[in-house]
This record gives sequence, structure tokens and C-alpha cells, in this order.
Amino acid sequence: MKLVVVTSDPEVITSCKEAFRLGENVQYFRNWRDALDSCENADLMFLDQVATFHEPHRIAGYEEFAAAKMAHPIAKSTRLVLLAPPPDYDLDFVTGWPDFIFARIVKPVNEKVLRRIVTYV
Repeated sequence: MKLVVVTSDPEVITSCKEAFRLGENVQYFRNWRDALDSCENADLMFLDQVATFHEPHRIAGYEEFAAAKMAHPIAKSTRLVLLAPPPDYDLDFVTGWPDFIFARIVKPVNEKVLRRIVTYV
């Protein structure tokens, strides 16, 4: 199984490394633009929503990511697991597109939740 993870959060990286140690091919990226090209044959893309923000608490960077992913010839068909900010993280606006997200996990994430998501693929 190939997984693409986009985050700059050390806690998310640690949780992913604990969860995905059973032979999954996991690729880590800090920048979502670099990750899109690596989605060829990927089963899932895990995206830390906060990693897309140009400014803290401003959703515009996530909207830019979404438009780019939907238009990308390779990444558009890769299922997306959104790692959403914690409930107490204020956002200026939240938007969405039908069927854009395969699953949504609210941070903090842990090994159990991450393993459960990959069983659906």
C-alpha cells in the first residue's frame, strides 16, 4: 500500500510512523505541491489541513490545495484523508466539495485511528 502524508507537525509524523510500520510505502512531504506529483499509484493521501495554510487560521491555502488537487492529472483520483485541526482551532471559513474527502480525522491523531482508515482501502 502506498501512502502520501503531507504535514509539518512532528506529532502527526510520529503517529504515522507508529501506525504505518507493516510494510506500507509511506512518503512524507512538508509541501503539498511536491506531494501531488508523488500520488501515482498511491492508495491514500493524508493531508494535515494546517500545513496548507498561508496564514494561521486562514482557510485560503486549503482552498488553493483543493483546486490544485482536483485539477492534477495524477493526484485527482487519489483518495484524501483530511487531518483537520483540533476543535478549538478557529478558522475564518470552512468550505468543501462533494465527495472530495474520503475521510476526515480531527487532530490529535493516533495509531489506532490511522490504522483503521487504511483498512477501508
